[in-house]
Amino acid sequence: MHSSDSKKSSTGVLTIAALGIVYGDIGTSPLYAFKEAFNGPHALALNEPNVLAALSALFWAIMLIISIKYVWVILKLDNEGEGGVLALTALAHRLVKHRNHSDKLAVFVITAGVFAASLFYGDAIITPAISVLSAVEGISVATPQFEKFVIPITIGLLVGLFLIQRHGTGRVGSLFGPITMVWFITLAIMGASSIMQTPMVLKALNPIYALTFAVEHPGGMFVLLSAVFLALTGGEALYADMGHFGKKAVRIAWYGLVCPSLVLNYFGQGALLLRDATAVKNPFFLLASEGFLIPLVILATAATVIASQATISGAFSLTQQASRLGYLPRVNVRHTSDRERGQIYIGSVNWIMLIGVILLVLEFRSSSALAGAYGIAVSGTMVITTILAGIVVITTRGKFRFAMLILFAVFLLLELSFFASNLAKIADGGWFPLVLGAAIFLMLMTWKKGSRLVNTQRGKLDLPVAGFASSMLKEVPRVSGTAVYLSSDQTLVPSALFHNLKHYHVLHERIILLHVRTEEVPYFSDSQRLAVTKTGPGLWSICMHFGFREMPDVPAALAWATEMGVDIDPMDTTYFIARSVIQDGPGELSRWRCALYSWMTRQAEGAGSHFNLPPNRVVELGTQVLL
Repeated sequence: MHSSDSKKSSTGVLTIAALGIVYGDIGTSPLYAFKEAFNGPHALALNEPNVLAALSALFWAIMLIISIKYVWVILKLDNEGEGGVLALTALAHRLVKHRNHSDKLAVFVITAGVFAASLFYGDAIITPAISVLSAVEGISVATPQFEKFVIPITIGLLVGLFLIQRHGTGRVGSLFGPITMVWFITLAIMGASSIMQTPMVLKALNPIYALTFAVEHPGGMFVLLSAVFLALTGGEALYADMGHFGKKAVRIAWYGLVCPSLVLNYFGQGALLLRDATAVKNPFFLLASEGFLIPLVILATAATVIASQATISGAFSLTQQASRLGYLPRVNVRHTSDRERGQIYIGSVNWIMLIGVILLVLEFRSSSALAGAYGIAVSGTMVITTILAGIVVITTRGKFRFAMLILFAVFLLLELSFFASNLAKIADGGWFPLVLGAAIFLMLMTWKKGSRLVNTQRGKLDLPVAGFASSMLKEVPRVSGTAVYLSSDQTLVPSALFHNLKHYHVLHERIILLHVRTEEVPYFSDSQRLAVTKTGPGLWSICMHFGFREMPDVPAALAWATEMGVDIDPMDTTYFIARSVIQDGPGELSRWRCALYSWMTRQAEGAGSHFNLPPNRVVELGTQVLL
């Protein structure tokens, strides 16, 4: 009984916590999503048929894309408990290679997944800007004379948000869930109160209103889809943050509170517009009574800061995953919690995002203007997620595979419609996430290709381990101690060892050729972390495995080698690292991509700190490489 009660308590705590992190983004969509259908250059005429059609389209989009696709189906496709587009890419790639499908399909999976990850960064910069700005705009509704302070207050809140990132979210994290719970309950009460005044708005639950509008006004429906999609923009977070809370907590939170609250509020806004057309300027805040307006602005601001925090944390996690999978150079990742391994801080990403967010606020100056830039990145990511999920289903044997593929085809058709609709907003700001995504995609693929070329070039210079073990080890004097040489290829002698031998003509008593691999799974158990092979007298080859969500700690992992017959004294061990110096010249990479790769190399975290090596026991040797 005690165990059962404890499990229920744990699920309850995780569910409340999931409200703040997982649903922060989609939970603040009522601030701007519904009003965009009747505002801006492509606004619908404000009349009863259009209001009911917009609500009907919005309701069924939430049901199909969020409730069914993400919360019910996509959460099943986890990569050993982890979610997100890069985790899904790694899973799909692993399954494609395992089933011996064509290399072209494997390349497509990687390319599509990396492009989706690139688009996510555009979303990660726009979300804090549009969310906080839309909340602060409530000040102008409550007190019109304060409208001129909206931009300064927004920038001040955003600067404060990014400044506190280095301290971590551990101290305030426990407040996120309860605050967001109050937010969703408030959404529900405001919406229900308005619906009771105009109950006929519930007719929009019938999908016939959306379908009729689509048939009679196909152009209008095409435009409407871009506004409707703003209510779905937090969908990817459900999948990305699954690893932090588990499927059960995420589903309970959605079906139990988040979905009903959002639907009630959207229908409440629709009911308000049916009663008062002048409320179209800001139907969310005008739902509230005059006395509750200021507290609502404060609560909305807190909710949007929480939503922004979740997006920033997602950018940190995605950057870490991209680095672990070899699409970015090593980055300096700092853990901000002793208990939660998912709470990390990456300074370079933090400051780049802050600059981007401030520039967006200064350029667009309103949430309605920013809505033009919003949606393209997320809809593109959703399309790619559906395609990758379909590939996973195809390569996995299951009795419901055919039914699942039909379902994914329906999802893909809907999401392609959303994506096409959002493309119409390119001139209104939609170009920004596309340009940013393309730039980041180019950087990710340049780093991957450059790293492969570096390994190929160094492989040509390195000696085979077999020949080295049979000849050199018998002729060269040995000195006491252990030398660990980091190697990118288990079959070759690292260039650092070759140059060390050429200059000093001696070798250590124990030599370890260490190959560190980041696998396409999030975590590795310690018992499976090392594969040790003795290749000669005093020479061992060790392959060390880490998951893409883990921080590689080489000294700690090497401690397990003593149980496998390798006598290692940490105080008598020296680590040798080869650092590549990129030469510009005629090679496989174009001159400008070579310059980009060289610049990214200089920004990379040193191998010593990345692998947690003791600084006073690391020796670096340079190797010139032509790309």
